[in-house]
Amino acid sequence: MSERPQRLQKILAQAGYGSRRACEQLILQGRVRINGQVVTQLGVQADPQCDVIEVDGKRVQLSEEHTYILLHKPAGVVTTRRDAHAARTVMDLLQSVSAAVFPVGRLDADTTGALLLTDDGELAYRLTHPRYGVPKTYLVEVRGEVGEEALRRLREGVLLEDGMTAPAQVQKVRYLAGRRTTLLRLTIHEGRKRQVKRMCMAVGHPVVRLHRERFGHLTLHQLPVGAWRYLTDEEIVALRRAVGLAS
Repeated sequence: MSERPQRLQKILAQAGYGSRRACEQLILQGRVRINGQVVTQLGVQADPQCDVIEVDGKRVQLSEEHTYILLHKPAGVVTTRRDAHAARTVMDLLQSVSAAVFPVGRLDADTTGALLLTDDGELAYRLTHPRYGVPKTYLVEVRGEVGEEALRRLREGVLLEDGMTAPAQVQKVRYLAGRRTTLLRLTIHEGRKRQVKRMCMAVGHPVVRLHRERFGHLTLHQLPVGAWRYLTDEEIVALRRAVGLAS
């Protein structure tokens, strides 16, 4: 661990308190103290080796050991650590896991597939930051028969309300005549909210079903729906190298 001061939200994320955005909320809510003083301003720095950092009165402990889990998320499960309004969250599927892992990015409740969870805040930050361009591949069922013009627009980038998307890789798998839908395999390198659904809607083909097949190089292989597994050492090294972190 570096001895130089770091942004407080980065330290909290690295300690497993959630994504950097979630840790920023902890700070803004007045739940974090440094050396006994409540901190409510973003941008404050601390030295985790010298300063006493607390969240809700409990001292933050940094560990060099982290946990990495791949979950085959089922439909109807919310991608969050806690949600008082949800019947089930992904954490309900990980009750035997003692580490304070959190989801890396989000999948909508009705979206299935590969979801990574970890307590490694720096890796999670980089995996979801568009600068690192980590690919996510989806099998998408959309309404109607998708033609070449819609495919071209997806491949070149689609204008959404929050700006133009980066070009996507798109393959037309097949047209399901009985359902009047088309199966697409689509790979994006960004992580905007509900991006795949919004892209398909923008080209005139609303999503019927969405399944994430791959996150980076991670695939579900034969992992059953609702099941999870720990990543192998080789997979962890590959993930870290993909975003410029030492293995």
